[in-house]
Amino acid sequence: MWEQVRAMRTRFDELEAQMAAPEVATNVARLQALAKERSEMADLVSIADEYTQIDDALGQARELQESESDAELQEMARQEIETLTERLEELGARAKKALLPKDPNDERDVIVEIRAGTGGDEAGLWASDLFRAYTRHAESRGWRTDVLAISENAAGGFKEITFDVKGKGAFSRLKYESGVHRVQRVPQTEAQGRIHTSTATVAVLPEAEDVDISLNETDIRLDRFHSGGAGGQNVNKVETGVRLTHEPTGIVVTCTGERSQLKNRTRAMTILRARLYERERQRLQDERAENRRTQVGSGERSEKIRTYNFPENRVSDHRANLTMHNLSAVLDGDLDDLIDAVAAAEEAKQLQQQVA
Repeated sequence: MWEQVRAMRTRFDELEAQMAAPEVATNVARLQALAKERSEMADLVSIADEYTQIDDALGQARELQESESDAELQEMARQEIETLTERLEELGARAKKALLPKDPNDERDVIVEIRAGTGGDEAGLWASDLFRAYTRHAESRGWRTDVLAISENAAGGFKEITFDVKGKGAFSRLKYESGVHRVQRVPQTEAQGRIHTSTATVAVLPEAEDVDISLNETDIRLDRFHSGGAGGQNVNKVETGVRLTHEPTGIVVTCTGERSQLKNRTRAMTILRARLYERERQRLQDERAENRRTQVGSGERSEKIRTYNFPENRVSDHRANLTMHNLSAVLDGDLDDLIDAVAAAEEAKQLQQQVA
């Protein structure tokens, strides 16, 4: 492991030398690429430098212990060796975490799709509750949200809603929200006070850049239609709604959020790119997972990622084996403890696989 860390330290020095070269300083794209790689290695470099200092000090302490005849000095050296050894072990743990592969999408903006699952109108109301929780969480982090497409049900909830979240590290946090969210509560329409179980699905897609997905315009069918819902005189006279169908994959994207057809088309293309990017990303991830299953066996977990129980004011995340009794705060956007727990569980799993 430390050989790998030292190799990264050498690469860091090479990057600094390259960035200082005159021909690179005038090449903005090249300079940005080198700076990004250098930034990603900063933590490991700090660990490598600290390791070198502690390892040198440990060597000196051992020499002192071996060469010194004074009992008091020997005891001091022994204590120093014990302290420095513990610090090296701590550095080793930090280095293992720093060496874990980084998700290249972590810093991207995201597109979130929430769909009502089982449970009828109650599932639609639950989807709207999740949307509120995510927008409030985004607001608390200084991220910006914008609704891209929405379909409401008769009860005032959502059949589905698509929105984007723009902000540093949005995907690194919200990616853990993908999955089935189950709610247990008494619906407002339930006269006898019986608890119902409903679900909503959440998909978190990293927003794709133009360079990620090559789209052939001839593969996309564009349909225009009148946007429904409240609005001015033109709402049923002007075809502002847009539906894009990517014929090779069958992916369909509908956007009605803007009064301008051009804006709806632009947003629909953004969603289509994100879905195609996620489709390819998932394909590669499935390939890697299948390869691993053939080597170490299956480790599938339940599709249901989280349960929200209103009578008990309880939230349980089944991936992190975490249960908290602050449901109202979670639905007000306080998601950090849940996300941190899942991220830590995922990191622990990666570390376990690293040494397997």
